[in-house]
Amino acid sequence: MEVKQYQIILVNLDPTLGSEIQKTRPCVIVSPNEMNDHLRTVVIAPMTTSSRKYPSRVKVKHNDQDGWIVIDQIRTIDKIRVVKYLGSLKEKEIRECKRVIRETYVD
Repeated sequence: MEVKQYQIILVNLDPTLGSEIQKTRPCVIVSPNEMNDHLRTVVIAPMTTSSRKYPSRVKVKHNDQDGWIVIDQIRTIDKIRVVKYLGSLKEKEIRECKRVIRETYVD
């Protein structure tokens, strides 16, 4: 499966440990396409429908449902965990995602 940055994919995150987000759920690909095209891994941020408004969360609407991209739970997964493609973020959501990633991880 070809994966691209800011696509929403269904990912089987189990097994997990401790406080890691678990189960099969939508995730956003945050790794750049140059990495996605050449590595067997991809960097994702899980999505959830239940969250508070933390500074490290990005509110999105997908499949007529409000949800959150959990930037504070970014992780690298093998592409074999990807179940299927679900869609892509809108341009406004991509900009907000980039802003939160910069604010959370850079400086």
